[in-house]
Amino acid sequence: MNELFGALSDGTAVHRWTLERAGVRVRVLTYGGIVQSLEVPDRDGTAGDVVLGFADLDGYRAHRGPYFGALVGRYANRIAGGRFTLDGRTYTLPRNDGPNCLHGGERGFDERVWEAEPVEHGVRLSRVAGHGEEGFPGRLEVSATYTLDDGGALRIAYEAVTDAPTVVNLTNHSYFNLAGPEAGNAGGHELRIAASRITSVDADLIPVGLEPVEGTRFDFRAARKVGAGYDHNFVLDKGVTEAPVEVAELHDPGSGRVLTVSTTEPGLQLYTADHLGAPFAPGDGIALETQHFPDSPNRPEFPSTVLRPGEVFRSATVYTFSRR
Repeated sequence: MNELFGALSDGTAVHRWTLERAGVRVRVLTYGGIVQSLEVPDRDGTAGDVVLGFADLDGYRAHRGPYFGALVGRYANRIAGGRFTLDGRTYTLPRNDGPNCLHGGERGFDERVWEAEPVEHGVRLSRVAGHGEEGFPGRLEVSATYTLDDGGALRIAYEAVTDAPTVVNLTNHSYFNLAGPEAGNAGGHELRIAASRITSVDADLIPVGLEPVEGTRFDFRAARKVGAGYDHNFVLDKGVTEAPVEVAELHDPGSGRVLTVSTTEPGLQLYTADHLGAPFAPGDGIALETQHFPDSPNRPEFPSTVLRPGEVFRSATVYTFSRR
């Protein structure tokens, strides 16, 4: 179902698409590719929304920084110093996170209105990011396709092509609370991540190297309560894969809801939302951002985020829900 959700100050219409299958209902906005709501049943069969969001467009416009449910790009996560060099040329980006460029700059993909078209069991959003948009090179044609499979799993598949060398790193920034958005702090959720290392970071959250998780608070190889104080990239043991591979599981013991995350990406940013403000409180949601590593354009030893003409960027993440 497609319906008018609101309009920007310049009159640009924003639509909401509702997908429903196998007891799961997801609502996606053309503004920012936002997953506005994601309703799944608990162990008793009662449906509830498991992502943080707002009832109207004004709510998202008033709370832009946390990236609630948004499609993030052209480069998710941080680029140190707001600059990188590609093929001998240095590009300067907005510094919207202290000294760094975060999530695509001052007006990233999360604040753009996307074109939408129906696909089987879903919707395809697309836009063209012009050469020089937020300082990034290359005219980028990008799409994100949201579908529900016959079991109710939500798949987000990204594609992009460029007419000049550029960097691309896309993710979804939903904050999950499997007990429901009004349940309060999600720190009691149990989390498992198939990662033996993290990218250790400096005070500005820029990677300084790789660090084993064994014996540290970053060891989620066996499920345990999440707690607080995380905004870190986990180096997934599987690396980059052509098809999504299961990498994480989030479980709320109270409701019985279980979220399993599968992805093609090599990294997962765990963010425990310690800086959320009203109407939410710190820790009310947990972001599991599948992506490449922070500052990869400046770190040739990391998996590459470079996209060149003639290549196709592809990435996919699947969110599967169950109960126990």
